[in-house]
Amino acid sequence: MKSLLSFTFLGLLLANGAASAQSFTLPLQLDYSLIKKLLVSQLYTGNEQSVKVWHDKHDCSHLTLSNPQIGGQDGQLRMQNHVAAQFSTEFGGQCVTVLKWIGELETFQQPTLSADGSVLNLPVTKVTAYDQQGRPLEIAKLQDLLRKVAEPKLAALAIDLKKSQADIEHTLGQYVSPAYAADIKPTVESLKFASATANDHNIAVSFSFDAPTKVSLPNKAAALTASEEKQSQQLWQQWHGFLTKTMEQASKDSDSKELRSSLKTILASSERAFHAGLKDHDANGEDPVRVFFTETWDNLSPVLRTLAKQLPEAQALQYLTFIAATDVMYELDAIGSPFGLSISSDGLRNLVRILIAGKQQTNEKSH
Repeated sequence: MKSLLSFTFLGLLLANGAASAQSFTLPLQLDYSLIKKLLVSQLYTGNEQSVKVWHDKHDCSHLTLSNPQIGGQDGQLRMQNHVAAQFSTEFGGQCVTVLKWIGELETFQQPTLSADGSVLNLPVTKVTAYDQQGRPLEIAKLQDLLRKVAEPKLAALAIDLKKSQADIEHTLGQYVSPAYAADIKPTVESLKFASATANDHNIAVSFSFDAPTKVSLPNKAAALTASEEKQSQQLWQQWHGFLTKTMEQASKDSDSKELRSSLKTILASSERAFHAGLKDHDANGEDPVRVFFTETWDNLSPVLRTLAKQLPEAQALQYLTFIAATDVMYELDAIGSPFGLSISSDGLRNLVRILIAGKQQTNEKSH
């Protein structure tokens, strides 16, 4: 999730070409699989996505939640947990079981923003427990325990932008020219949630931030020198390797001939766009980088969304994260950036130079 927020914010910066400071807002759909990943990392850290929310001093009695399932219903997040409860007494060094209960816990949680917009909270609005036959729980002691220990744990789950600021700044620092480095921190600090609404498929959120007062339109970037061209080939090989591995995995995850054909075409197009974008002029008056970006996503996005629905959760999550991050960039095709980045051939040449410089600095520090 932190990685997604970092790339989301990078997209926000790419979008704004204003000549003075202003507040900018961008919508993003957070799929429930992504929300689940965040919640599991915060709470369900036990074996097979479990958490022991309560136990006595001898650990004879305990209450465990596991296998969380998340969706949307009636404008709220609906979560279902497997519940295993045991009440025992310690006798002669042994735990003597008095009661065991297994069932399901259903909670409805309303996405709510903190007063300053920095935290997306999920307070619980309704809690219901059922046994394995779907009958409502009628054990008063267990009902009270669920309200006292399970509900607060689930209600404490949140997405805190302030905790992600360092990660966002670090990510941006790798892609932004040193001339704009001083503008990153105050801009990141202004990032906040503007709205959050749950629907049946995801939580629709919008982010806002204040653009820095120092704004510069992207400059024309000259073609790469022979030395830069050589180093750019090394960068391309790294990117190409990553793309190839990702697309090969997607092909294995699906039996779709359409997907395999699309991915093969996209990989070839990406190589042509990369090399064309590094040149000093754009053929036929069209920017090859922007054309590749927009046309490719139009074709690839629906295929990946369909694939994600067919895959097990862990595999689907990889594609959903990629889709969410790229959706941001795709929506922000309006070029012009306060940080000198743009989705264009000029932007590609500037980015390559930034990455080359960063790699040189890393090599110098290691020696």
